[in-house]
This record gives sequence, C-alpha cells and structure tokens, in this order.
Amino acid sequence: MVEISRDDGRTPNQLRPLACSRNVLHRAHGSASWSQGDTKVLAAVYGPKAGTKKNENPEKACIEVIWKPKTGQIGKLEKEYEMILKRTLQGICILTINPNTTTSVIIQVVHDDGALLTCAINAACAALVDAGIPLRHLAVAICCCLAEGGYVILDPTKLEEQKMKGFAYLVFPNSIQSVLPQGSALVEGEPIEHGILTSVTHGVMSVEEYLKCLDRGRAACAKLSDFFRKVLKVQLPSDSSKSG
Repeated sequence: MVEISRDDGRTPNQLRPLACSRNVLHRAHGSASWSQGDTKVLAAVYGPKAGTKKNENPEKACIEVIWKPKTGQIGKLEKEYEMILKRTLQGICILTINPNTTTSVIIQVVHDDGALLTCAINAACAALVDAGIPLRHLAVAICCCLAEGGYVILDPTKLEEQKMKGFAYLVFPNSIQSVLPQGSALVEGEPIEHGILTSVTHGVMSVEEYLKCLDRGRAACAKLSDFFRKVLKVQLPSDSSKSG
C-alpha cells in the first residue's frame, strides 16, 4: 500500500478539525454554524409555519431548503445541493407531527474549502436540533474521494477535490437516543443504524471502489457521531441559562 501524503499532513482517513456552535442567530427558531477545517456553513431554521404554500400536504409537514452561496447567484450545482439536502432532511424529520406546515432551512456558505455539501448537511442537522424539530435520528455526513490510484481519502480540501476522479457524499443515521433521552420513544427501534440515508456519487468509480468508500465513510461517521453527541450534550443542559 502506497503511503499517501496530503498537503496538510493528514492521513487518508483523517478528518479536518471540527467545530460547531448552536443558537448563533437570534431571530431564527434554531441555528448552527459548522466547520470542517476552512469550510464553514451557517444553517438557520424558521418554523414550523402554518400552511401557506401550494405544495403542502395536509397529512405531513413540508421542509423547504434555501441555499445561499457566499457570492453571486445560485447555479445548477446549488440547486442540486438544495434537492439532496431536502431529501435528506425529509428522511430524518418526523413529518407527521406538524402536518400542513412548512419548516424552512436556510444554508449560508461562509467559506468553501472542500466537502461543502456534507458540512451543510451537518450544519442543518445541528440547527434542526437547536430549533426543537422532532427527528427520527440525527444524520452525519461525510465526503469520500477517490484518487487516480484507486485509494480513498476522507473530508477533502477544495484542492484535493479538484484532483479526484470521483467522490461520494454519504449520509448515515445516528440514533437520536444517544443525544436526547426524551427522544428515545420516537425511535421506533428502526434497524437503520448501519444503513445509509443518502448517497450521491460524482465522477467515475466501480462498485468495488464505491463499497470501499462506504466502509471508510461508515468508520469515520463514528467520530462525527461522537463529536455531535459532545456538542449537543454540552449545550442541552445549559439551554435554560439562555433566559437568565
């Protein structure tokens, strides 16, 4: 196995330093900033608001995602990101609790240095928790890149992304039981712990290479889940101090 050297000195499986803060925007119902290395995203949640939109369902809540690039207009790629994010969030929210309402999730890109979509998914998930939106489980997202030599690297920088022949955005469920004790009743013992919520691939990769990405991604998501738990546990007990 060839030793891969990365510009920032990380090993292939090593994530960049993680940082997350909740309740960062005071006018939103919930908010979070999430960064991995120099990639940083702000997520704001507004709602649930009473049904006003055409696409609303009297049986279910509706999730809307609005992507705001750092500069310029929203393009085809950002529209794709909105769709992937919407599908992912619909998969983790319990949509039957507030039927005929819309919850808006606004994603503001602060800085993009690679793995942007996965950072946005992680930020949105933390913001939904901050807003108290009922969730089936948390989601943790990771980007796995495939280089020419067939080796996999995790959590790429922008420069690394540009050199890769393919990459996979993978989103795994992380049981909310481990974070919110009162949420445990909402987890209907779904055996989806080792499943996958969202998988998006770009570029060229064989099935074997994809499965390699899946294995690496799943292993790394354990670290992300632990980080999520720490962040949410630290802030949950002290939430009452906000009113003080």
